Amino acid sequence: MFDQDRIDSLPPQKAPLETREGVLSGVRVVDFTHFVAGPLATMTLADFGADVIKVEAPVKGEDFRYYPPMDPALPAQGAPYIWTNRNKRSIGLNMKSAQGLTAARELIAKADVLVENFSTGVMERFGLDYETCRAINPRLIYCSVSAYGRTGPYADRLGFDPIAQAESGFISMNGYSDRQGVRTGSAIMDISTAMSATNAILLALMARAKDGMGQRVEVALFDTAILMTGFGAMQHLTTGYEPQRNGNTSPDTCPSGVFQCQDLPFYINCGNDGIFVRLFEQVLERPDIAHDPILSKRANRLNQREFLFELMHEAFGKQPWSYWQSRLRSAGVPSGPVRTLAQALASDEARSRNLVERIPHPVKGWVPNIATPLRLDRTPARPAKAAPAVGADTDEILKDVLGWSDLKVASARQDGAFGFQV
Repeated sequence: MFDQDRIDSLPPQKAPLETREGVLSGVRVVDFTHFVAGPLATMTLADFGADVIKVEAPVKGEDFRYYPPMDPALPAQGAPYIWTNRNKRSIGLNMKSAQGLTAARELIAKADVLVENFSTGVMERFGLDYETCRAINPRLIYCSVSAYGRTGPYADRLGFDPIAQAESGFISMNGYSDRQGVRTGSAIMDISTAMSATNAILLALMARAKDGMGQRVEVALFDTAILMTGFGAMQHLTTGYEPQRNGNTSPDTCPSGVFQCQDLPFYINCGNDGIFVRLFEQVLERPDIAHDPILSKRANRLNQREFLFELMHEAFGKQPWSYWQSRLRSAGVPSGPVRTLAQALASDEARSRNLVERIPHPVKGWVPNIATPLRLDRTPARPAKAAPAVGADTDEILKDVLGWSDLKVASARQDGAFGFQV
């Protein structure tokens, strides 16, 4: 159940100072995606003006709609679904129906971009594989988001975010050395894959602007997960070194990690020698440590981690965060409290960036929204519109986009081709 009192207490979204058409206005996207990696990519396109038409099974819609929390007043609109599908329109299509499939083909003929993240072979069974769609629309950019790519010996494998974290080596790098590695709580492989897919689609649109030709675009969860192992992969390829689990410390910089002051834990990252000097000279008032000929060099400090951490834990434990925060900030030492998610969303930093807001909803009045992190001053994101109910825009899309008559829409609906207007 949504906490409506909490939602109503959120600030309304801030409209751009000058409302303009989005930079992607005029770009039509046919969205055959579900869960996170696909929908988050198309949502970014929608945020900046693309007309994203989400194609779903009639009545039920995609499975991600049912991830909790759910509100009885919003059938098939759980909070995770709302997070990944704002600014879209929804059409319910029975792809096993002749008229439903006809509608899908007509949408593709009028589209600039198609995005799908079904299991390999599903689009082929619908008769909507890339080659068929290219014949319908040679300018079409056809983006497939999959686990292991659409070709090769692993194309048939199903994959989800935690599997990609495990198989890529990412889990082996995270956690503490005395126990098994851990996955991240957030679906970061899905999110990073979505970002990669958005970039790929935009690059394909730029290429088409030059030569007028569409193309196939592929983004795989496993490929992205390898990228997300960071520079650890290159360290291994150049030296054979296998990254170890270091908990909250860093294998490359010291002192970096979590420290406890009188009232809360906080993180410090000494990314270079200059930060180390400022930390010990200006914050901790230990110039002898700051300018020690051995400790002032990054590589030497890695072998003195226990000694430095002991000094820091003892010093920081004598004062509360309010004392240390101002000193660390004045000295230019990167640091911040270890917050819960609730604390982060309510933080001054989040408020100053207008990251958490409420947006209008036709049933609930308001629903919460996490604003896009992409800030463009001349072509900003458009004001957010809540994610649609299943098939909410079916009639509008059929009539305005495809030019179907009222009679044709009614006949198709009677034959079970479309979902019901909500």
